[in-house]
Amino acid sequence: MKLIYMSIISILILSGCAETQLEKGALVGSASGALVGQAIGHNTKSTLIGAAVGAAGGALIGNEIDKKDSQ
Repeated sequence: MKLIYMSIISILILSGCAETQLEKGALVGSASGALVGQAIGHNTKSTLIGAAVGAAGGALIGNEIDKKDSQ
């Protein structure tokens, strides 16, 4: 469990290095999804599925924000 929390904290810190909202969205989404997956499933498979779904969702939202910013 400590490893998951340390990984999530690292992802959130690295999101400050991301240059686009797509990158930031994917990083924050994957961290959030991993937390939710772990809370629901209490196993590695659920954590990884949550991270993948969160990353995809965060990337989609970030991409839309990038599109609006460029207009």
